[in-house]
Amino acid sequence: MGYLDGEQKELIKKLVNFRMKDGKRTRVRAIVYKTFHHLARNELDVIKLMVEAVDNIKPICEVIKVGVAGTVYDVPGIVARNRQQTLAIRWIMFAAVKRRISYRISLEKCLFAEILDAYNKKGIAHKRRENLHGLASTNRNFAHFRWW
Repeated sequence: MGYLDGEQKELIKKLVNFRMKDGKRTRVRAIVYKTFHHLARNELDVIKLMVEAVDNIKPICEVIKVGVAGTVYDVPGIVARNRQQTLAIRWIMFAAVKRRISYRISLEKCLFAEILDAYNKKGIAHKRRENLHGLASTNRNFAHFRWW
């Protein structure tokens, strides 16, 4: 993978680290590379596809709970760039795990399907992004409570 720039290497590293349990990095890296192998059969540039899928899932705004005078409000706010990528990768991985549990197939195939769905702006992770944006849009009249 010598042709990757720094941002793409960080993306793959985050993808591996989110799924890693008990320090089994080699096992998770094998799953991620098998997923890329599945993607390479269908698409020419796998890394570009992955970056585009993460960009499609990145949330622009999120809601934060703020307590004011004994009442808790959902206050919308802008998401920082590194948190956007973190949330997108987390949502893609959780959607793949959720898909794996419901269909009982390998994690590589589920991750492959979820990345393709994210690239095509559909799937579980994209629905989660749209729900978050809808919640922020609904609560935009509480934006004046954002003083952090």
